[in-house]
Amino acid sequence: MTTILEKSTPPAPPSPAVRRRASGRGGDGPTRHSRRTRALVLGGLVFFTLYSLAPIWWLVVSATKNQSDLYTTNGLWFSDFHFTDNLRQLFTYQDGIFLKWLWNTVFYGVVGTVGMTVVCVACGYALAMYRFRGRSVLMGCVIGSFLVPHALLTIPSFLLYTDLRMVDTPWAIIVPSFFNAFSVYLAKVYAEGAIPPELLEAARIDGAGEYRIFLTVGARLMSTGAATIFLLGFVGSWNSFFGPLVFLRTPEKWTVMVGLYSWLKVKVDNSADLTGMVVVGSLISLIPMVALMISMQRYWRSGVTLGSLK
Repeated sequence: MTTILEKSTPPAPPSPAVRRRASGRGGDGPTRHSRRTRALVLGGLVFFTLYSLAPIWWLVVSATKNQSDLYTTNGLWFSDFHFTDNLRQLFTYQDGIFLKWLWNTVFYGVVGTVGMTVVCVACGYALAMYRFRGRSVLMGCVIGSFLVPHALLTIPSFLLYTDLRMVDTPWAIIVPSFFNAFSVYLAKVYAEGAIPPELLEAARIDGAGEYRIFLTVGARLMSTGAATIFLLGFVGSWNSFFGPLVFLRTPEKWTVMVGLYSWLKVKVDNSADLTGMVVVGSLISLIPMVALMISMQRYWRSGVTLGSLK
């Protein structure tokens, strides 16, 4: 019995000294390395956070100052509070033309981006789910269009819009935004990963048509991708400057970016300093972007958790 117990007893684990010699490192080596890595990562995150928030902080602080304090006080800290007066001056200058610019930007962005989302989601769905002759060539043209600078198309677009009598009309801004090659590619990639082909075959067996399949199955499964396309398109339309500057002539049809640029140009042409109103207008123009980001978070959250539900 004693011999059997001696044979069945497991060997003792090696001592810590033996393990340290076998690994060739000290006992606190991995711990020290992980702490150093964590400190570097946190330091980098703090640096990039401050780098990203510093312009916004300067904008908030500067929007509360009057014209003289804007140049004579510290740019990163508050002085006398004049934010209410600055807002009143912004919304009443030139009969409240800033509100007109703000409405134009929202109108151009919403109408153009909604149309772009519908067109690009449908195109991406078709390129991902259907097999047809010339599909690879068409996809190559879509990807190749990324290499064409938008500024290179300004003169041909201006001549075309002049023939169509679209210059100095909202359609010169809205219609071109319906077509975006990157959004088509993004919709195609998302559709390939979000829509199982077997689900479409089952819908066809049940007698559903292609349009009904797209509207009831494809579009719903691509809702997260469509929300991303809409957000990227709206941000691009909101920040668009070159297109409205070239195609819009009447000040009442300008966007916020072009309007604020015109106020900065007044300082050079007429020696009238409108920098304070430009700063306040820039801060107000950030509010729709922040509201859009907050309101669309639920689409991304639902899209991330959708695959874990049965």
